[in-house]
Amino acid sequence: MSTPSQFMASTVVDSILFRDAFGTQKMRTLFSDVALVQRYIDVEVALAKAEAKVGVIPADAAEVIARESKIERIDFDHMRHETDIVGYPILPLVHQLVGMCGDAGRYVHWGATTQDIMDTAVALQVRDALDSIDGDIRELRGILASLARKHRDTPMAGRTHLQQALPVTFGYKVAIWLAMFDRHQQRLAELRPRVAVVEFAGAAGTLASLGDKGLDVQKALAAELKLGVPATTWHVARDGFAEAVNLLALVTGSLGKIALDIMIMASTEFAEVYEPFVKGRGASSTMPQKRNPISSELMLAASKAVRQHAGLMVDAMVQDFERATGPWHAEWIAIPESFILTAGALHQAKFALGGLIVDEARMAHNLGITKGLIVAEAVMMGMAPHIGRQQAHDVVYDACRAVNEKGGTLAEALAALPEVTKHFDRVTIDRLTDPANYLGLAPRMVDRALALSAEINA
Repeated sequence: MSTPSQFMASTVVDSILFRDAFGTQKMRTLFSDVALVQRYIDVEVALAKAEAKVGVIPADAAEVIARESKIERIDFDHMRHETDIVGYPILPLVHQLVGMCGDAGRYVHWGATTQDIMDTAVALQVRDALDSIDGDIRELRGILASLARKHRDTPMAGRTHLQQALPVTFGYKVAIWLAMFDRHQQRLAELRPRVAVVEFAGAAGTLASLGDKGLDVQKALAAELKLGVPATTWHVARDGFAEAVNLLALVTGSLGKIALDIMIMASTEFAEVYEPFVKGRGASSTMPQKRNPISSELMLAASKAVRQHAGLMVDAMVQDFERATGPWHAEWIAIPESFILTAGALHQAKFALGGLIVDEARMAHNLGITKGLIVAEAVMMGMAPHIGRQQAHDVVYDACRAVNEKGGTLAEALAALPEVTKHFDRVTIDRLTDPANYLGLAPRMVDRALALSAEINA
């Protein structure tokens, strides 16, 4: 049987099978071919209006160009064919716009060069895509804040080098995640003015074709499109777009860290958290008992892919002279895919964390599996004022060895040592060896993180 064209996608961002796992419809639409060509047309129309305002082209010509330049009239097959020949889509587009506009067509693309139109169109896409990412991050921060607040005092084992280290609270762990995304929200706000700027400079970036009107046209074009005006031509200075994708790498890197924590904590041996239950999600084809952390796996995969694109964008910054011979093209790959993958990862994070199942009893159980050894530091510091820090260290060290070699609990081992019972009764020993009594300032750190996060939203 024949295969419908909609089944012919070959990458995960467009695949009918995987596209909603790795992206979102909203972000795919922003970076679709139709949306991109519409942005090209938007820039060409805005350019005509800007040039009419400063007296470069007749006002009636600009009116015709604005009225007649419609994407519904574009022959995409012909445009694709010409693009294959030319290597860029703007000349093929201009050919069609000129035909639409009759006599006014002579003023289409006046004084512009291909990269002016393409870069400005991508700046518009990136501006809108950053707005979308900003909204996703804001939603995720709300989810994380609620989770941190709820589990402010939920004790669990803190782990370093995958070994139990000291007690923390789950809210403390989530507050660290929240603070990362607070910073990402701030970075995004700081980044936007550096990226959402117009690129209009002509063949070598000097606006020579427009004489003394060039900067006036550039300013008017920026105003038409609601973009900023750059200090200089930036068609070979790609730090803005590179910064945008590297911000996405930071965002997905943080999602990858969260995903890794969740995946390990959801393992059978830990069993402390689970992704939300949806019948059939995370099922195995051979093992009916499996409940795989699918959203976390997708978040982690996206973080790895976007990180590679971030490197590609930095590589694309190395451009020769006043018009590059190739690095620019790498951005055409990296920018759309990075935004789509980031949107997909944020979508998975909102799902996983918004319905995260936290097993407080299991956290308490795991906190007790070292039989009190996890708070050996607490006991040492409690004894130090009475017998000195080094002697306290040695006493607790001996007690820990006794637990490891003979069994029992740290409290029982300490209670058997005269050096300890000389200063502490059993009630005090039990209190010192209770992990829930050695959380440090973790709950207060949650409070501080929540307060600071609320200030960002104010």
